[in-house]
Amino acid sequence: MSEKNKILVEATPYYIEAQSVPEQNRYVFAYTITITNVGSSPAKLLTRHWLITDANGKVQEVNGEGVVGEHPHLNPGDSFRYTSGAVLETPVGVMQGKYQMLSDHGDQFEAFIPRFTLSIPRTLH
Repeated sequence: MSEKNKILVEATPYYIEAQSVPEQNRYVFAYTITITNVGSSPAKLLTRHWLITDANGKVQEVNGEGVVGEHPHLNPGDSFRYTSGAVLETPVGVMQGKYQMLSDHGDQFEAFIPRFTLSIPRTLH
């Protein structure tokens, strides 16, 4: 990836106890994503691709346009933050993925979302 097309993605997950029903294997998580353009070229987020894996190895694949109904355009140094969610059948899982980006110069490139863990409190040490 060139220095002009460089996107940093950070994730902060949360367990949503009020919406979870452990007796029915329903564990609800939210996550806040911060996307920062650390390159030198403005870029727009086109699509998202997520892989969500629970502790049983069940994988949910999510593809779609934009994020939370938006296609943020980020100038160098700009950030975009949003919160979304996932429902798992286990108290622990992982998420990872990528965004397809388009620079103002017409270059398409991928911004990778580092793998992060979803877990209910006091599950992982």
